[in-house]
This record gives sequence, C-alpha cells and structure tokens, in this order.
Amino acid sequence: MKSKILTSMVVACAFALVNCDDTTSAVEDALQGQGAVPTSSSDGLAPVGSLDVSSSSAAFDGGQGTVPGSSDNQGLGQGTSQANQQGALPASSAFGGVGGGELVAPTSSAAGENVSSTSAPASSGQQGGNVAPAANSSSAGTAVTPASSSAAAPASSSEVAQAPAAGGIFLAEGTDENKDQMEVEYIERTGFDGGGILSYPKRLSSDKKHAVVVWGPGGGTEPGAYGGMIHRLASHGFVVIALRESPGNASQGKPALDWLEKKNNDPNDPLYQKLDMTKVGCSGHSMGGLESEQMVIQDKRVITAMLNNSGDLGHTAMASVPTDKTIGIVYGEAGMERPNAEADYNNNGVRAPACLIQMTGGPQGGEGGWGHGSGPWGGMAATVAWMRWHLGGEDFRKADFVGSSGRYINGEIIGEQGHWKGTCKNF
Repeated sequence: MKSKILTSMVVACAFALVNCDDTTSAVEDALQGQGAVPTSSSDGLAPVGSLDVSSSSAAFDGGQGTVPGSSDNQGLGQGTSQANQQGALPASSAFGGVGGGELVAPTSSAAGENVSSTSAPASSGQQGGNVAPAANSSSAGTAVTPASSSAAAPASSSEVAQAPAAGGIFLAEGTDENKDQMEVEYIERTGFDGGGILSYPKRLSSDKKHAVVVWGPGGGTEPGAYGGMIHRLASHGFVVIALRESPGNASQGKPALDWLEKKNNDPNDPLYQKLDMTKVGCSGHSMGGLESEQMVIQDKRVITAMLNNSGDLGHTAMASVPTDKTIGIVYGEAGMERPNAEADYNNNGVRAPACLIQMTGGPQGGEGGWGHGSGPWGGMAATVAWMRWHLGGEDFRKADFVGSSGRYINGEIIGEQGHWKGTCKNF
C-alpha cells in the first residue's frame, strides 16, 4: 500500500513539473513575440521593446532644416544663386577689374552631401540620446546594432556642423575659410532701417552663443553686392548684419547692434538668447571699412575690426583703437586706398595689436593688379580667418597672421591669382 502511495506521489509531482515548465515556455514565447524579452541573456542588449528609436531623418534634421543640397535648400543653394545674380561688381572704375565671379559664394562639398541620414552626427539636443548602444557581442542580433564607427564618421571635419559643447562661441566645424561651411538664412530689406541684410546659420546652436559681425558696404554700393562675403561669414557660424550704408562714423553700426540686441532679448525671435553681444566684430569695404574702424574705437561691444580696402583719410584713426582690441586691414597693391591703409597702420601712435595685409600679384587689368575691390571678393578668406581667430577663439590662427611664414604673411591667395604680403605689430 505504501509503495502504491509513493508511486502515485512521484507521478503527480512529475506531472506538475511538466505543466509548470510548459507554462513558463508559453509565457516566454508570448513575451518574445512582443519584443519585450531579449533572445538570450548573452545578448547584452536592453529589451527591444524599451528602445525609443527616432527616425533617421529626424535624427539628422532635428526638425530644424533640410539636408544640404535638397530641393528646398534655402542656404548654400539659393544663397549662391543670389550672389551669382548680383553679377559683376558695382559699375565703378574703383573696383579695379575684380571679376564678378569673385562675388560667388561657392557651393562647397562641406555642406554634407556624402553624409547619410542614418550616420550624420547631430548637434546637441537633436537626437536626445534615445538609442542605447548595442553591446559588442556577436549574439546581439541584428535588430538594433548601430552602423560601425567608420560608417558614422564624416569624410572630413568640414562636412558637418560642429556639435556644440556647453558654453563658448559656436563656429562651423569645417575650418577652411576659403569655403562656405553651413547652410544659412539670408534675409534682405531688414535691420533697424529696413535696408540691411541679416544672415545666420540655419542651424543655430542650442548651447553655444553666436558671435556677431557687422558688415559695412562701400560708398554708394548696395549691401547685396557683398552677398558672397555675407554668406561666407554666416556659413562659418557668425550672425551677420550688413548695413544699408556706411557714413564712416559709426552712426549706422551702433543702431544696427542695438537692433540685434533687441532681437536677442525677444522671446519670440529666432535669435533669442543666441548672440554673445560681447563678441562683436566689424568689417566693411572702403567707406564700410571706415565705419568698422570707428565702431571698434567708439563701441564697447566691438572687440575687433578688419577693414577691406580702406584706411583713415587723416592717417590717425588706428592710433585711437584701444589696446585691448584688435584691428587689421586687407588692401590691394594698386588700389586707391593703398596710401591711406599704409599711413594709418604706420602711424607711430598705434598701440593696439594690428595687421596690414596686402594682396599682390593680381590681374594686370584695370588698376594694374589687385585694386580697390580686392578684399571683399578675392580676399574674403582673410576676413573670415580673422573673425574666427578674434571672435571664435581659434588661437592657432595667430600663426597665419603674426610672424614671418603664415599664409597671410607670405602665402598664395587660394583660388585666386597672387600672394599675400602681411605684417603685424603689438601682438
């Protein structure tokens, strides 16, 4: 009797164990079918169902713009055509035979055409860190394994906008001042008087500030004639306000900065809290250079100026630039501005760090070399590099301007005929 009871108990336990095992397997099968349980504990993956995977297009655009080169490109594409449409330089013999092609803001491969939407790095705040990285396990499966690091890396640093770190001034990651680097907004008939141009990167940084550049046109010249320079500066990360006119006494530059400050403090403006109004540079052509020089002298917000084909008529203004600011002049070997540029720089009273950069070996038409129109068009790279140095804090650029062998001291003018011949003092 006892043996029969024992036998019955063993059979019952075995039956119970079989049922428990079947139930567990059924539950696991159901959960795995919903993607909530890893296939095996060796996967090293977070449960598939817990991943918040954004679409590849959202990860690239962040809802803030289009992929460079797309049909609705409002920056490099249309901006370049705008610069092209402006055609040759203003009809004045003062522009020294500088070709209209020098107005073009080139469409650079730096705009990112080789970066796929799934591998393009997004700036801070665009992806949100939602996707957990897959572990380096051969059994991790194929569902969430990301592309390899080699696929995600851009072909060069100039192909994508810099992913900004907290604080500091935002600059495009592409450092080549001879090329446009980012898509830009280009807004005409704006500013405090409705006659200026405002341009800035389409993708404004979420945690860095943008430095400001005020551009002054030459006397009697529309600001749109300098579309190439305006685009180039904005594409490197600056917010650019081009003036309607340049009286040469800071009377237009000051209200332009006041207008930008209001936008920076307006919660309804795209530029709200995006600008560092203590990092302002001024630049301009001819009379616009004089406007820039007076701005760096008179306005505490302006910390640097780069004059293009300009110089004080009285040869004394540079001596009034405060020693904690910087100033430079880019000028042509045959331009009518040459005597003023050289005399202004060579004034013995100049105490501020200053540079004088001549464009030599230019085309032998018109004025017989690089003339009065050289700086804003053929020589725009020097102005961009100067602003990246003094506003953006790229101290490595000092070697390009100061010393005996830098590119703006003794180097070729990239993409143009001729050479740079520069000198600096007080650095």
